[in-house]
Amino acid sequence: MKAHFTYFKLKSISGLQYRAAAWAGIATQFFFGFVYIMVYVAFYDSGGKSLPMDLSQVITYLWLNQAFLALVNQFTRDKELFNLIRDGGISYELTRPKNLYFMWYFKMLGRRLSDVLLRFIPLILVTVFLPEPYNFGLAYSFNHFLLFLISLSLGSLLVVALTVLYPIIALTTMSERGIVNIFISIADILSGIVVPIPFFPKFLQIISKYLPFQYISDLPFRIYVGNISINNGIEGIILQFFWIIILVLIGSLLLQKNIKRVVVQGG
Repeated sequence: MKAHFTYFKLKSISGLQYRAAAWAGIATQFFFGFVYIMVYVAFYDSGGKSLPMDLSQVITYLWLNQAFLALVNQFTRDKELFNLIRDGGISYELTRPKNLYFMWYFKMLGRRLSDVLLRFIPLILVTVFLPEPYNFGLAYSFNHFLLFLISLSLGSLLVVALTVLYPIIALTTMSERGIVNIFISIADILSGIVVPIPFFPKFLQIISKYLPFQYISDLPFRIYVGNISINNGIEGIILQFFWIIILVLIGSLLLQKNIKRVVVQGG
């Protein structure tokens, strides 16, 4: 475990060095945040009735999405790892006397944490002081805030358990494209990054409850704004634990199976 933490630490420190990329990411997330919010403000001003979330909840939810996008998105890929698979460098990974799955897991987690640490604080500090209705709101209650922190932490572990499957699939297909891109598109929609889950048709809301994607970002963000009660939030956190365990087991077993059949490419 100490060795895995070292990989996590090195990847985190490496990611913190790319500050220019972080500022570019912050500017991009401000832009898209305002675009999404203006769409919802226009929608609410048009007189929509019986909407599942208050406008202030939706806006805070959208800012949370932008602030923690680097942590909870499904489209972040470890390009270095995919290059190793394509050019044959994966053979060096196999010679290390470490658990390959958890080595990849902690590397990806470290990179995500370093990316989000550089971005979420400036974005939240600025959006808190924006005029209504564009401002970022405080948590619904102190208990909701504590539950949000727990749920967001578990959501980050869950999304890494999902994204570590990408290079495992690439060991067989030799490319992260195709099935992985389809998977990412579905995951982004069902995680609430595009549209909050309460705005989905009923049948999609039911389907999303039985998939892991909702528990990555939609659950913690809705806990924060008070759209989910404390009791329902605790139930969601239990499901987060369940999905983390299931996906880690699936990933470990798939990696062990695919490693036995891996073909090393390159010269």
